[in-house]
Amino acid sequence: MFKHYTMNQVILPIDLAVKLPRNDIAFSVNEVVESIPGEAFEAFVRQTGCPAYHPRMMMKIILCSYTQSVFSGRKIE
Repeated sequence: MFKHYTMNQVILPIDLAVKLPRNDIAFSVNEVVESIPGEAFEAFVRQTGCPAYHPRMMMKIILCSYTQSVFSGRKIE
């Protein structure tokens, strides 16, 4: 079970597509990660404990950070 998240928010914070240029690397990272089949993430599903963040979302954060030359987990945080 994962915490629900959506990339198409209609409430605050304002949609990032308004703030980011159309050719921003974040859109490319989003497309690549969304193209990964859902079966690839099934190994991470747990039925007990607090729901975790979705692995897709976490992968997007890490890849976007890497494209900006930020490799430290503390700096990414």
